[in-house]
Amino acid sequence: MKNIVVSAVNLRKGGTLTILRECLHYLSGSKWVKEYRIIALVHKKELAFYPNIEYVEMPDTIKSWGRRLWREYVTMYFLSKKWAPVYLWLSLHDTTPNVQAERQVVYCQTSFPFLQWRWKDCIFDYKIVLFSLFTRFAYQINIKRNRYLIVQADWLRKGLANMFHLPQNRFIVAPPELKIQRKASSFGIKNCFAFFFPATPDCHKNFEQLCEATRLLEEELGKGKFQVWITINGKENRYTRWLYRKWGKVNSLKFSGFMDKKKLYATYTATDCLVFPSRVETWGLPISEFAVFGKPMLLADLPYAHETAAGCPNVAFFNPSDPQILKEQMKRLIQKDISFLTTIPKTAILEPVAYTWDELFERLLS
Repeated sequence: MKNIVVSAVNLRKGGTLTILRECLHYLSGSKWVKEYRIIALVHKKELAFYPNIEYVEMPDTIKSWGRRLWREYVTMYFLSKKWAPVYLWLSLHDTTPNVQAERQVVYCQTSFPFLQWRWKDCIFDYKIVLFSLFTRFAYQINIKRNRYLIVQADWLRKGLANMFHLPQNRFIVAPPELKIQRKASSFGIKNCFAFFFPATPDCHKNFEQLCEATRLLEEELGKGKFQVWITINGKENRYTRWLYRKWGKVNSLKFSGFMDKKKLYATYTATDCLVFPSRVETWGLPISEFAVFGKPMLLADLPYAHETAAGCPNVAFFNPSDPQILKEQMKRLIQKDISFLTTIPKTAILEPVAYTWDELFERLLS
């Protein structure tokens, strides 16, 4: 039997781990298990354990970038020779390893090469700045060896194709399969207009623009007129501690902390508007999750937000570097002025595109 190898030694949490789980879950129950031996290189197999998959654990890879590079360009080469013939080697984490395989494919999960980093990002989390610089370098190593590159969004296909001088038809756009929960009970937001920004406590999420817009709006309208809920508590890291020191006394700003899925959807139900000022995203999952409610969304005027919001009503965009614009949009919504909201046209994604894992692997293996 020929082999399919899925390499994902650095995926341990968040959306990237979800991709690994969905991929292996699909393969474990697919028709391909009768035709191929499927091997997964992972951090630890209990993170994504499914039947009909052979696992190789590499828990020490995360200790340093040096170890990661050694695994990618030395260890995996010898493994590919050991497992010959390898028909498909699918790397789920951005880098293209040095392997012997009939077909290589890389899943480009991060959009950090497009992050316009700022000097203060170095103060809050220098690793994010280094990561944005390193991923551009890591992406391009061996990149032309791939038969396909997988991305979640068309804007990322265009950006990477231009950055690395590759034809766009080498990229497969595979939008995330969303499992929207429409029914959720409110956890009890007070009876006033409520905004919501769910995000991880990272400096590229741009919480400061929303915090400053909230301060300006409270200064103009007074306390008790609206609420802004954010999913940090002000204690997570240097960045959020700075946010809390500077805006923690703004009465309308609610530092709610992390929310599990149940509370997240309850908050979607209870709030009136999603605000999403993040400076870079591959997709912008909360936009898709909130869109099902048809409520207003104020989004950063960036390519990821335009694509994720395609087909959604009641949307407006703002400059993610200008809290004054965001403040004015929030004020208009509180005053029941929705004239500036629009429906974003839905555009067809050009081939190659895959909307399910089945469609994706049919293309990869055909």
